[in-house]
Amino acid sequence: MLVLGIETSCDETAVGIVEDRFHLRANVIASQVELHAPYGGVVPEVAARAHLDALLPTVDTALVQAGGGLTDIDAIAVTAGPGLVGALLVGVSAAKGLALAHDLPLLGVNHLRAHVEVAQLEHGELAPPLVALVVSGGHTSIVVMDDDGVFRELGGTIDDAAGEAFDKIARYLGLPFPGGPEIDRLAREGDREAFHFPRALLNDGTYRLSLSGLKTAVIRELRRLEAAGQEVVLADVAASFQEAIVDVQVVKTLRAAAEQGLDQVVLAGGVAANSRLRERFAAETEANGQRLLVPSIPLCTDNGAMVAASGANLLAVGRTSGLGLAVDPNLPLAG
Repeated sequence: MLVLGIETSCDETAVGIVEDRFHLRANVIASQVELHAPYGGVVPEVAARAHLDALLPTVDTALVQAGGGLTDIDAIAVTAGPGLVGALLVGVSAAKGLALAHDLPLLGVNHLRAHVEVAQLEHGELAPPLVALVVSGGHTSIVVMDDDGVFRELGGTIDDAAGEAFDKIARYLGLPFPGGPEIDRLAREGDREAFHFPRALLNDGTYRLSLSGLKTAVIRELRRLEAAGQEVVLADVAASFQEAIVDVQVVKTLRAAAEQGLDQVVLAGGVAANSRLRERFAAETEANGQRLLVPSIPLCTDNGAMVAASGANLLAVGRTSGLGLAVDPNLPLAG
């Protein structure tokens, strides 16, 4: 069974093809980074228009990469939410057209769930129960996937998502867009202990996270140093800021795993590509005797493979969507 997955929730036009749920046949991404870089962030209208131009050529490229054509595809999966409403509409409309024209089942996929389930392409079938940290530009949540495959949220950010905080501080530091990878790169040259930035809610006994205060603390410290005429070592700022974000996410997620009695941890989403976050999770799960499931970096950021994998799981249990499938920019993961 070949499932073609379409992802257009934000600024990446992506198409993936998965065979029999676990085998990746194609994964093609048409990036919009250069379009949004002058604005320092994603412009929704620009993103939607770029998806219109790129989607069908990206589908064609994925089919060539997979060595087949649309006549070989058994179902069409597409991200239905959460995301930017205009961008989602482009992907869902195209998926409906392909499904109707080729008489194929249509599978509406939850973008956040797909970030978790893409791990099956490299680690095999996910065996719940497990705990997952879903961390990206728009979301930072700690969730449990129970034995019935249903997700329940334990906690999440009450303000900025991790990726959002990375981008905002990167912009303040004068780094290019997207900011997360730039801070990750710069932090490798810096001292993680140069500044002790706050770890909000670290020991509050909940699974909530808050990053807005951290962002404010970084900006205030930079202004203080500049006003005092002191040299600002950007690498040290980046490393210390990054460590504060990583600390909170690792501590809270692994505490959740321990308190829920779970020994499997999934790290998912675009920020899961951060080298320090991966390093800390790998070291601490090994020390705790826990199993860490983290996708390779190309499968962490938004991609079509994750949509195809999640869609293949839906197809396997007969959960298809009709042509009346609607987008939901606020679609929750839990439930």
